[in-house]
Amino acid sequence: MDNMYLFMLIAITVLAVADIIVGVSNDAINFLNSAIGSKAISLRTIMIVASLGIFIGAVFSSGMMEVARKGIFVPAQFEFGEIMLIFMAVMITDILLLDFFNTLGLPTSTTVSIVFNLLGAAVVMSLIKISHSESETFADLGNYIATDTALTIISGILLSVLIAFSVGALVQWISRLIFTFNYEKKIKNFGIIFGGVALTAITYFIFLKGLKGTPYYKEMKSVVEGNEVYIILGSFVFWTLFSFLYEKLTKKTVLLVVIGVGTFGLALAFSGNDLVNFIGVPMAAYHSYEAWVAGGMDINMSMAVLDKKVPAEPLLLFIAGAIMVLTLWFSKKAKTVAETEISLSRQGETHEKFEPNALSRSVVKGTTQLSNYLSVVLPKSIQEKIGKSFDKPDIVMTKDQSIEAPAFDMIRASVNLMVAGVLIAIATSMKLPLSTTYVTFMVAMGTSLADRAWGRESAVYRVAGVLNVIGGWFGTALGAFIAAGTVVFLINWNPSVITPILLLLTAILLYRNYKSHKDKSTKTADEDSLKSTGSKSVQGVIHESAGNISNVIKRGNRIYTNAVNGLAKQDLSLLKKNQKQIDKLSKEVDSLRDNIFYFIKNLDETSLRASSFYINILGYLEDMTQSLEYISKVSHKHVNNNHKKLKFSQIKELKEVDDTLEVLFTDTKAAFDSRSFEQIESIINRKKELLDLVTDKIVKQVARTRTEESSPKNTTLYFGLLLETKDLLNATMNLLEEYHNSFDSSIEPATISVEDDETNKNSELSE
Repeated sequence: MDNMYLFMLIAITVLAVADIIVGVSNDAINFLNSAIGSKAISLRTIMIVASLGIFIGAVFSSGMMEVARKGIFVPAQFEFGEIMLIFMAVMITDILLLDFFNTLGLPTSTTVSIVFNLLGAAVVMSLIKISHSESETFADLGNYIATDTALTIISGILLSVLIAFSVGALVQWISRLIFTFNYEKKIKNFGIIFGGVALTAITYFIFLKGLKGTPYYKEMKSVVEGNEVYIILGSFVFWTLFSFLYEKLTKKTVLLVVIGVGTFGLALAFSGNDLVNFIGVPMAAYHSYEAWVAGGMDINMSMAVLDKKVPAEPLLLFIAGAIMVLTLWFSKKAKTVAETEISLSRQGETHEKFEPNALSRSVVKGTTQLSNYLSVVLPKSIQEKIGKSFDKPDIVMTKDQSIEAPAFDMIRASVNLMVAGVLIAIATSMKLPLSTTYVTFMVAMGTSLADRAWGRESAVYRVAGVLNVIGGWFGTALGAFIAAGTVVFLINWNPSVITPILLLLTAILLYRNYKSHKDKSTKTADEDSLKSTGSKSVQGVIHESAGNISNVIKRGNRIYTNAVNGLAKQDLSLLKKNQKQIDKLSKEVDSLRDNIFYFIKNLDETSLRASSFYINILGYLEDMTQSLEYISKVSHKHVNNNHKKLKFSQIKELKEVDDTLEVLFTDTKAAFDSRSFEQIESIINRKKELLDLVTDKIVKQVARTRTEESSPKNTTLYFGLLLETKDLLNATMNLLEEYHNSFDSSIEPATISVEDDETNKNSELSE
């Protein structure tokens, strides 16, 4: 039994290291995203500044460690064995929960996670104790749990979400009204003052939030507390002078300093205050074990010792800080989580990560109507004046180009860091619980809204993303509570057997998530995937589009054959896989159509005919995918609903059609792969023969239906397949005819110009 608790302590320590890694991967967005999104500073510099902030904050941390010891439950009510089971369950569920969110790429709160893990495990352990007692009832649960803490945290979540979003939106709106999107001119006049205000706010934040709770704060307490106004005024004077000298000497904007200092301040506060979320429980477990050994190893020993305040060990803080810094540099999942917030706050168009839902549509429609009502109140002249401040530079970029460009400018990055810092500082001074993740994320979303990054083109997607993230936060609390309670119940049933099983399961799940994320992040583009064209001439578009057409023909051929084979063999798994393939192809074609705007904008005026050709080609590709989508869908539905199998004669006829299409698609693919467009004419000449073949099958099915067919479902399916095959053939032939006609007309001028050029050269030589 003694060895079991030592084993638990070692396991908790190992889990703590893993918890730091997954925790930092999730919380990195709190201090990295503003700098990364603006691309004002090199990534290497950002990482160095953040690393310094993290390490210093971790080494000086200690004040918040009491949360894990006595902030959620009353330790005196629990015995040593029960406390160790609670801590074991908390560490297992916390690491799995955070890793789950990291794998999804969603930011969540490590504070809420650890608190509700502790609450869930403590509640279930309390109920177990009450169930074994003859004198206690459910009403006595309050004796074991600090219920006020849980209610305060929940209210803090709601308040921090609303306040951070509102204040972020307001400050960004005012900042943009002053500086506009062409801020380079106005920043020369007002940049020094803006830099002074922003750096003062961040300094105030570092002192009140970043240093509070450190061993050195006691020495500074008499200087800081009561003198906040003087610190703010002194800081403003210092930073304003600094901003003036910096801009004069370096000829660079002081916004670079604001972003750098803000990143350092947020990183400092994150590690100094959130470190409890990762090592608070392991340190409490270590102190419990230490007290248990000193107390004669009595398993029924009360854990009232945890009520005492114990300073954190400097060596452990140093090690934790080092692990956090290494994680920041090497964690791939940190980048995935960061991408979520950056994509939701990106100023330009991007590949949206979230699909719109009914709630996001309702929010956008309601907000649009409210905006229309409010616009009636403001005079038109004022509206126009305000609108000019929000006019963006007329730069047309594709979604791929937008991803490579800065997500937002330095004004927004500075406001994000400044507002998040001030809000956290104010909440700390008022002793209000909040999550740094909630505040930084919601400030970023508020500034995005104020900057009109959520336009009519992207609002439903961005709002859906925000709602998903917020839903995930509440899911974190509920999931942590239920999961920790379940785990502690299982461990309590048989600790020596269940604990190793759960640890093994945890290791397996972590490895599986790591492998899945690695495969997803290192996955290269499929060689058959469709690519948008960047050419500006008809001839260039013809040659670049040939690759896409070849890929669609190749994949369409495979999809059609799989549908026929799936029906013939009643193979549901093949048909299900086939549906995924056509869904992927359809999305890629839709993506190409979404890119038409940028394609037309980037065309030369002399090559506008290319736009007509490209639009027609995409239209025919979409017709082809829609036919394949229908064929795949009805085939899967028929087998999935367990309807009668198609007759042998029907399968045989479908195979014949499939073989004919196989030849057509193979010849077409060969012509486009080799760019032998002159072969297209011979393929087009087979159009009547192919359509007649399908028509013949339809006539035969009509005859069968009148005499021998007994299944309405089979008849509907078979006619649907044949009619959609005709549509597929028509779309393919239309595409080939468009290509043939456009290719001929595009090379004639080129041929003439070459011949004219040769004639001119000869005449020049003769002269």
